[in-house]
Amino acid sequence: MFEEKIRGLEQKINCEYGNIAGMVVLKNNETLYENYFNGYTPTDTFHVFSVTKSIVSILIGIAIDKGYIKNVDQKVLDFFPDYTIKKGEKTIQTITIKHLLTMTAPYKFRWTPYAKVFSSKDWVKATLDLLGGKKPAGEFRYMEEIGPDILTGILTRATGRPVLDFAQEFLFSPLGITVPSNIILYTSKLHVAFVKKNNASGWVADESGTNTAGWGLTLTAMDMAKIGQLYLKEGKWNGRQIVSSAWVRESTTEHSRWKKEDLPYGYLWWTKIVNGYAAMGNSGNVIYVNPSKKVVVSVAALFQPAAKDIIEFINKEIETIV
Repeated sequence: MFEEKIRGLEQKINCEYGNIAGMVVLKNNETLYENYFNGYTPTDTFHVFSVTKSIVSILIGIAIDKGYIKNVDQKVLDFFPDYTIKKGEKTIQTITIKHLLTMTAPYKFRWTPYAKVFSSKDWVKATLDLLGGKKPAGEFRYMEEIGPDILTGILTRATGRPVLDFAQEFLFSPLGITVPSNIILYTSKLHVAFVKKNNASGWVADESGTNTAGWGLTLTAMDMAKIGQLYLKEGKWNGRQIVSSAWVRESTTEHSRWKKEDLPYGYLWWTKIVNGYAAMGNSGNVIYVNPSKKVVVSVAALFQPAAKDIIEFINKEIETIV
């Protein structure tokens, strides 16, 4: 019966979700299903787009656990004492780490100035220049690529070391995840090529060496599943507490809500998604965790504009099997 359901699942993937390249399903810490499509293998890495945000959330939690950051209510500008506040700017002085984590920080632009930020050598500084404005903090505004980089800037300033080095020591290496090096995209053509490339390996950084926070990380499908399993086990991996259980609970609790889509948001994690919570990225890249069933589902997907809803697919096709 199980094999028959799996055949039906894979037929559905091939017919309706053709950009899926890898899928892992864990239940009770065991691999229930793992398969790859479109010629990809277990060792291939994928740009996971906004799933990167949830990884950065974990790193912020680890930095707080270790005392590099006091708490989420610490002001953003505490970490940038050399930043010059423009005359008349008041809102930027009130913005906290929590505002960035919950997508409730205000910005001065209506249309995201991608070219302006990505053509600069320091994306954190360019983003700080856009932070604040006339509106007070508190209203949900989802920032896909520009905005979260301030968090990796904070990590760099707080720990005194590159984000990738910090992540390697305290998150990636303990979980057996390999992210070999930074990827620098010097031109817009390289930027576009990276987004569409399906076998890049590393983590995008600006020319100053600060890693992206909203996109740009590459992982294997099993790497993604490991992150989900870490959260399912409340921050523990092989008996070692990687990030505190308090942070896992807090980061997957609703703190804000995207009213337009009626989607609750934690600390860079989407909460109350079907029967759990999820890290979600463009094109259907997903880490989904169902605590009640002790199930983790990771989907690594190829870039595809307007990809079909993977969460709906997980709910209808995978959760019925497990």
